[in-house]
Amino acid sequence: MAKKDLVGGSLWDNYSRQVADRMNNPRNLGEITQEEADRLNAKLVVADWGAESCGDAVRLYWAVERDTDRIVKATFKSFGCGTAIASSDMMAELCLGKTVDEAVLITNLDVEKSLRDDPDTPAVPPQKMHCSVMAYDVIKQAVAIHKGIDRSSLEEEEMVCECARVTLGTIQEVIRLNDLKTVEEITAYTKAGAFCKSCVRPGGHESRKYHLVDILRNTREAMSREKAEQEALKPQFSSMSLFQKGKAIEAFLDAEVRPLLQNDGGNMEITDLREDGDSLIVAIAYQGACMGCASATTGTFNFIENALREKVSESIVVTM
Repeated sequence: MAKKDLVGGSLWDNYSRQVADRMNNPRNLGEITQEEADRLNAKLVVADWGAESCGDAVRLYWAVERDTDRIVKATFKSFGCGTAIASSDMMAELCLGKTVDEAVLITNLDVEKSLRDDPDTPAVPPQKMHCSVMAYDVIKQAVAIHKGIDRSSLEEEEMVCECARVTLGTIQEVIRLNDLKTVEEITAYTKAGAFCKSCVRPGGHESRKYHLVDILRNTREAMSREKAEQEALKPQFSSMSLFQKGKAIEAFLDAEVRPLLQNDGGNMEITDLREDGDSLIVAIAYQGACMGCASATTGTFNFIENALREKVSESIVVTM
């Protein structure tokens, strides 16, 4: 077959040697029968998933050891393109030897990166990234079947970029924390929009509920409104009673700080509030994951104090 020249190289140059090898010689192709699973003292799990965008489909077989919940054998069958076969083959290999709870943490980016010939060169072109997403999704389906739960319970947030598995909350948080102003900056920070680009703006090859251009615009508008409200609050703050100041600080924390901490399983509370001369002392205590976080007394602490001083009152001093 003749190579088709593309800008900057040929069609084949967009695929790693590993992808080509596994496409032609998959290591984990096949099925696991109930009899084989029984011999392995394992539970047989069979999960199916398909990609609406291209019609590819994959069936994943797991033999999960009953005593340890460890995947002692993993195979697949695939209807689809060569990239789907290669991604499914690598996905099955990454599952092998892991517990089910460890396997559910495998992402599509793990699959794609494992198929690279070198760490800095993508294994597949952007428009083929959905093949590794399908591998990610069938793992989630297998976990749901094994645990007897609804698959949707494994997805906690709205997914914006299917290729890089970046959620709406993550994108909004990154825009706010880093004051991002362009879609290119969002991509640099999160990888959202770096692959098939359907999530960047309407009109891509796959329809999306959310697009980066809209998320950026809406988040920036919300930030502008909040800044105007906070600027209006500052002159009033000094004349408030201590109780009113506490309410204003709590409202700010609920809107700007606690959601960010909660995204990582943490939280915080105000344990004391007192005036000391011209300063307002705000004592805080961490909760949840923040209690053991290495940055709790450095980066996170500085972020909380700086945000309160900048957006509520320069008189605030935060202590722990």
